[in-house]
This record gives sequence, structure tokens and C-alpha cells, in this order.
Amino acid sequence: MTVYRTVLEADLKPLAGTLFQPTGFPDLGASEFGDNKLLVESAQSMANWLESATWNPGSNDQAQELADAGIPYVRVVDPEGNFLSSSRLEAHRLASAYIMNGTVAGTTGEKWLEGELGLVKGRPLDYRSVAKACFRLDPVSLIHGVFFARKNWPWQPRISRAVTSFIEASDAKPAVSGGVKRDVVINEAKGGATADGYGTVPHHRVEYTAGTITAYFTVDHAQFRSYGLSEPATALLEAIADFEIATLLDHGLRLRTRCDLIVRQITRGERPDAAEAAARITKFAADARAELGPVTEVTWSRAK
Repeated sequence: MTVYRTVLEADLKPLAGTLFQPTGFPDLGASEFGDNKLLVESAQSMANWLESATWNPGSNDQAQELADAGIPYVRVVDPEGNFLSSSRLEAHRLASAYIMNGTVAGTTGEKWLEGELGLVKGRPLDYRSVAKACFRLDPVSLIHGVFFARKNWPWQPRISRAVTSFIEASDAKPAVSGGVKRDVVINEAKGGATADGYGTVPHHRVEYTAGTITAYFTVDHAQFRSYGLSEPATALLEAIADFEIATLLDHGLRLRTRCDLIVRQITRGERPDAAEAAARITKFAADARAELGPVTEVTWSRAK
């Protein structure tokens, strides 16, 4: 039977205590909706958390499991070769301004990518060709999506997010508290003292408690198949998605200082195993080696 989408639901709880801090938005605060429901973490934020499972900030390189398998990505460095960023860290992934405005292979990143994606004026956009190029440069971009909004290009290709995740809470109630920033030297707030960091300043804080906190993960297998990749390459994308989800759940969801969540139980679907997913990544990366490129280095200069 063909599987089009799989869904995983995880019942979460705070690691310590019962209070947690949901995601907040400027001039809006927490996103409350429906009958005492709360958005704890948005889909775009969870995409970043999932993608972080493929990256090791301690070494400024991808996770060892992916590095050992030879998974490519785009690495951004300065003219001296010092690491700056990568397609795994940038909000727009392969469409990052640091890549577009950098240089690679003797040309601008924008011109280089236009050629890599096979964009030609006067010809229809070849979605599969774009997907295959993204797979060659960084397969993770096909999991979490990328949008090339370039006015100078004949087309602006867009690949939607294939793995969607978010966290919601039900029976949520606000817990209002406060605190004070004390100053043992200047106990006043006059003449702009607080703007400069002086003075004793009280503040308020709104956290929440909830009856249930649920993390949702949806993997669109039909979208993976729509890319027109080989079977091993498609299986590699599914293995990386499983590795990300498993790693995130295993290591805990420390989303903020006051939002540290762990899994209570899986209520729907099958929880992926990180080690098993890593073994699949190694196998399918070897089988799809001809479709994978090397790690690409792009040089970005502030002066340029």
C-alpha cells in the first residue's frame, strides 16, 4: 500500500514543574486560540529545531552521522576561510543572501545557483530538475523547503516544506508572575538611568500551565516522490527526516529557558529510532552517491 503521509503525535510535559513559556510574537504575545488552546511552537520554528539536529555547533559542521555518510551542504566562509554560516543555519537555506552574494567557482553565488538549478529564459520551469539540483547541493533543503525569490532569474522556484511540525497546548491557563532588576547603587529611574542599565526596575512575566501539550509531526512521502529522484535518494530523505525527529525527541525540546519539554508518551504513529535512521542514512547515501555532490564552499565578503 502506498503511504502518502505519516503522522506522529507526542504527548509532552515540562522537564521540571508545570509552567512553560510559549513562543511569543511582537505586539501580540502568546498565540491563544479556540477553547483555551495555545500555540507553544510554530511550524517555522519547529522546522529550524528539526534542522538543527543535522548540525553540530561545537564543530561548526554537520552532525557526525551525516558527515560520515557524505551528505553535502553549502558552507559559507570569509576570504580567510573562517566559517560564517551554512545552508543548514540560514533562514532561507540555499537561497541565503550570504550564498547569493558570495562567490563560488569564480562567479557570484546567484549566477552559479541559477546555472545549477537549470533555469533558462524562455523555457518552462522544470520542477524535478530544480529538486535534483537541491538534492545534489543539500538534501535537507528538500525536507524543510526553499524559495528562490530572485528578480533577475527567469523563474523563482519554490519547494514547500515536506516535514511539518508544531506544538499545541490544550486547557491552557496563564500564570502571571513578576520580578525585579535590582540596583544596589542607584535605586531610581530618572534622567534615562534605566535606558543605560541603571536603577531598580520591576517587570512582569506571563507563563502558562496546560492540561496537555502535544507535538505533531507530519511527513509528506508523496512530496518526496514528486521530486523524481531515484528510490535510494528518496529513501535517504525519509531517513534524514526520521533522524531529525528522533534526535529532537530523544534530546528533549529545550525551546527556551522556561520551555524545556520531554516526551511523556507517543499517542499516534511510531517513534523513529535515531541509530536506526542513521544506519539508513549511511546505506542510502552510498546507494545514491551519483546524485549527491560534494560540500560546496562559498566565500562571502562584507566589503563586496
